[in-house]
Amino acid sequence: MAPIKIGMASFAHMHAGSYASSLRSLPGAVIECIWDADEQRGKQMAEQFGSRYVGDLDEFLAADISGVVICSENAGHRDLAIRAARAGKHILCEKPIATTVEDAREMIDAAAAAGVHFATAFPCRFSPAMWQLRERVRSGELGQVLAIAGTNRGTMPGGWFIELDKSGGGAVIDHTVHVVDLMRWLTGAEVRQVYAEISNKMYGLDFDDCGTLTMEFDNGVFATLDTSWSRPKSYPTWGDVTMEVVGTEGTASLDMFNQKIIGYNDALMRATYHPWGSNIDTGLVSAFLEACRGNFPERLATGYDGLKALEVALAAYESARSGRTIAMA
Repeated sequence: MAPIKIGMASFAHMHAGSYASSLRSLPGAVIECIWDADEQRGKQMAEQFGSRYVGDLDEFLAADISGVVICSENAGHRDLAIRAARAGKHILCEKPIATTVEDAREMIDAAAAAGVHFATAFPCRFSPAMWQLRERVRSGELGQVLAIAGTNRGTMPGGWFIELDKSGGGAVIDHTVHVVDLMRWLTGAEVRQVYAEISNKMYGLDFDDCGTLTMEFDNGVFATLDTSWSRPKSYPTWGDVTMEVVGTEGTASLDMFNQKIIGYNDALMRATYHPWGSNIDTGLVSAFLEACRGNFPERLATGYDGLKALEVALAAYESARSGRTIAMA
């Protein structure tokens, strides 16, 4: 089987390096070319990953590639995705899919009109623990799901993530979408209403760094989510993804990144976590390669999935501004 040629569109997002490393590790993939608005970064990444840098976006999209992995700043997703779709390339877009609902819909519509696959980068779906939790819930082992308590507590990344015109928001837009997608995927239900309290109490600057969401799904499930940049720089790892699922016949707990070795380093004067087990980013890009071959895997999130998660994050901001519960359209 011929390898799938992929183009990397920007390394602005920190996940881009992991996706590129995963692509290089897969025998069925080739990073054919790299485009980046930052020429120095683009050339550096091309050298690192044994690819070639193409500075002109039209030339990049005209290359012999089947798919494009978009990892620009959030506000740049729309233009890159629409242009990639019109060039006939399948798309894997970093989350959040966009900074506005309107942009997200335009991206999805452009892909549909061009007949290309559009996937949202939600690698947490490829966690073996998450898959087992979903299978147990779907089998009825926990009975009727009543409530879910989730967290996505991370380290404040800095850079363009705290430049609101590029990011679309702070911790809430950054971390809400992952766990809301998992909750939707787990329950098969949609969020009906959202109430949120959001603040900047961790750093006191002009971006949100902590938030708590309460959500009701259209099947009656009640959920909470701590979506914050509350991990200090000295913390052993960047953050977490956890869920506690309560059902009528039992409960189940997920700690997605708990497969780790704990090291105590005198030179650093702090503990460090060294993860082991399955690489969820490799699972994600492997599934995207299948989509490029024409087979869209079940675990791979669609553009619509990205849109629905974004809608919840934006509703959370509206709720925090107004002090009201926001009903989803």
